[in-house]
Amino acid sequence: MNVEAAIQKLKDKGFKYTHKREKIIEIFHDANGFITVKDVYRKIKQEYPSISLNTVYLNLSFFEEAAVVETTDLNGEKVYRLSSEDHHHHHIICTVCGKVSIINVCPMDSIFGSPPGFTITGHKFEIYGCCDECKEQLKCDG
Repeated sequence: MNVEAAIQKLKDKGFKYTHKREKIIEIFHDANGFITVKDVYRKIKQEYPSISLNTVYLNLSFFEEAAVVETTDLNGEKVYRLSSEDHHHHHIICTVCGKVSIINVCPMDSIFGSPPGFTITGHKFEIYGCCDECKEQLKCDG
């Protein structure tokens, strides 16, 4: 998703445009994978020194509600990235650098299909490991 599409998605969900929200989206756009709230805070504080960590958390909550960002837990911490696509997909995530690759096949189709008497409303499937770049730099085992 690009910056303009993310801003439009927020507007479509009833969230107003602000320069700070655009800057947060730009930070995600420039990131190469998942990043922490503290990463976002550190970067936006350079342009908006008076912004609070609570404001960043609040905006990320709005972004998550509007499906502008995707979240996962990486090394015990909630991390975020700009939503990449509008279709259903899953991720392979490097635990060293946070780089993400998309898996366009859903394992749920093979595991469950549509279980009788139950409607699945959501699920999450992620594979964690070490990308080739980190492996080459000896940052992980394997």
